[in-house]
Amino acid sequence: MKFEKIHNKGQARLFKSELLETLTKAPPWLIWGMYTPVITYLFYYASTTLGFSIARVAATFFIGMFSWSLFEYAAHRFIFHWIPQTERAKKIVYIMHGNHHEYPRDRQRLFMPPIPSVFIASTLFGLMYLAMGLHAFMFFPGFLLGYLIYGSMHYAIHAWNPPFKWMKGLWRNHHLHHYKHEHQGFGVSSTLWDHVFGTMFDLKNEKEDKEKVKELMYE
Repeated sequence: MKFEKIHNKGQARLFKSELLETLTKAPPWLIWGMYTPVITYLFYYASTTLGFSIARVAATFFIGMFSWSLFEYAAHRFIFHWIPQTERAKKIVYIMHGNHHEYPRDRQRLFMPPIPSVFIASTLFGLMYLAMGLHAFMFFPGFLLGYLIYGSMHYAIHAWNPPFKWMKGLWRNHHLHHYKHEHQGFGVSSTLWDHVFGTMFDLKNEKEDKEKVKELMYE
């Protein structure tokens, strides 16, 4: 979804209703505050009430975190960057993700807003429970933590320079996704699946455009 102008200030207007517009925004601390108790309780519930060993709970939890990274990649590639054919579909894609590409400095729309977030999380938990039974109580909190890390990494990539040299490729991959080619560089918390599926930028041969990167960073 290409835009004639990338806006460095302000926010996209998604709905005419002020109430709906307000409900599309969520600061990172709010989403962490919502889900951290859920993650903690489910981990505790699985290891006490359900009687699973700590080792098994921890292993399933980390499998859940790892699984998030694949879900993140697939959602970003096939849902957020779905190529719409109708005006209604274009509006949906813009609400979901296109507004972030047009207004990359908008800090309030990096996480899914609370109401749709709870609905989606509940649906995913239900599907996981149907697929894996009681193991969902260990898998789902890891999956949720993966989501929180993803959102926080996304924020960090737009806010600061990489804190460690080995993270620079992750930062550059996302920056290039914004200003070079939106159908590459889908990984945000990890570049693993970009490497696996051939959508990783060739960072050795990509010259960094510092002015365009600056346009993506929060003031």
